[in-house]
Amino acid sequence: MEIVRNDDGTLVVPVEGSRPHETDSEPVDGAEAEAPVAPGTRVLHPGEGGYEEALAEGNAQQNPDRGEVVSTPHGREEAMAVVHEVATEPEHKVAPAVANLDDPEAAGQALRHVLVGGVHSVEAFAEEVAAAEGGDPIPAHKATKIIGEVLAELD
Repeated sequence: MEIVRNDDGTLVVPVEGSRPHETDSEPVDGAEAEAPVAPGTRVLHPGEGGYEEALAEGNAQQNPDRGEVVSTPHGREEAMAVVHEVATEPEHKVAPAVANLDDPEAAGQALRHVLVGGVHSVEAFAEEVAAAEGGDPIPAHKATKIIGEVLAELD
């Protein structure tokens, strides 16, 4: 099962199902205890533990031919600019911000690189955006959601 990104930024991720446990009233015989259990799903919200990793993995699933994520200085500058633009835009319009990118591929790679680093990488990126573009740092969960929206628009 693949990771699915919803329009609200949440991710539907597969989780392993649980095995039945033996109870006093209903013993589980050996055949039932070893039967495979179908995986279930879980919804992750931006800022929730595992969200950044799931977003990066989902992005890799959607684009398996992309190869290793590499961030360049120019791509990182573009990524910071687009995240700042979306964060400060009252309506958070992603499409116009992405359309203004000089090098969308480099910006996308830089944003993927941030996600691969996990929550601390996103927090450091938000601090870097604030230092470069001005203003207060974006909370990590909001930065992650914006990154996901930008990557969805780029793809």
